[in-house]
Amino acid sequence: MAQLHPDTLRRQWQMLRMIPRHPQKITAKALHEKLLAEQFDVTKRTVERDLLALSEMFALVSDERDKPYGWSWSKDAPVFNLPGLSHNEALTLAMVEQHLNSLLPASTLSQLQPYFKAARQHLSGIPQNERIRSWLSKVRTVPPSQPLLPPSIKPAVQHTVFEALLADRQLEIKYLKRGEDKAIEYRIHPLAAVQRGSITYLYCRISDYEDLRTLALHRIQSASMLEEAVKAPAGFSIDEAINSGQFGFGEGKQIRLEAIFYNGAGDHLYETALGADQSLAETDGGSLKLTATVADTPQLAWWLLGLGDGVEVVKPAALRKSIAETIFRMQAKYQ
Repeated sequence: MAQLHPDTLRRQWQMLRMIPRHPQKITAKALHEKLLAEQFDVTKRTVERDLLALSEMFALVSDERDKPYGWSWSKDAPVFNLPGLSHNEALTLAMVEQHLNSLLPASTLSQLQPYFKAARQHLSGIPQNERIRSWLSKVRTVPPSQPLLPPSIKPAVQHTVFEALLADRQLEIKYLKRGEDKAIEYRIHPLAAVQRGSITYLYCRISDYEDLRTLALHRIQSASMLEEAVKAPAGFSIDEAINSGQFGFGEGKQIRLEAIFYNGAGDHLYETALGADQSLAETDGGSLKLTATVADTPQLAWWLLGLGDGVEVVKPAALRKSIAETIFRMQAKYQ
């Protein structure tokens, strides 16, 4: 068997890493361009010969149904990656599969499936007496509020929406508002996906309006990816939107909250602050006075009401009045 020149081996190794897994594919022309970008001095014809040679040794397939022809790893091909997975890498992949399935694009999940499988096989082969094997059964996340079952999301919709989000492409969707019988058609600019509790939301612009909207992913009845690129607002940051309280379902207006907590209801705030500028002071009567800048959202009101008679809102006056009116209506229902 002829010995490969080191440059040839390095080039072919890189080609194998560049070829995607089915159903995605890459043409010889695209591979040639990628190799040139990686500083490989190679012709397109050499790339084509390499592909034919590599397909005899590896599970590579050529899709010749449409031109230009494309190459891919077969769907069930084993993971091509050296060196093998370490214990920590296998554990990380297993936790990604366990916790991030609903937030990754379908194409990414498809590409990761062989790695997930390899991770599971690796972990199952670790001796029982090695502690890392049991880590997955020792770590859980639980919601701080009443757990709710997630709504059903159409797989085709999630696939299309996440692919458009990944590619920065606009979408044509049919959206069914809560309580409505007929879906409305929108052209949207998807900007970010946010999982809040059991629900995934799409943050977007509708048509060419400047204001940003939040759409529940499970209410999208159908979605088609368009050729037009997304037009994001200048300086857009999903983190800034979250920090401003947008996903508490309000306008995100900042207020100065003053509240008094009774019977230890606010003790957790010593360890988990409500805001960066929070201040706490114990009163002579043993209660706890809080002052903090927070976003004025329904989520804030829900949290305060959930503490029952363990908290009293002092300021702002508008929030105090709103809480009092809600309590009055609640009391009337229990008379």
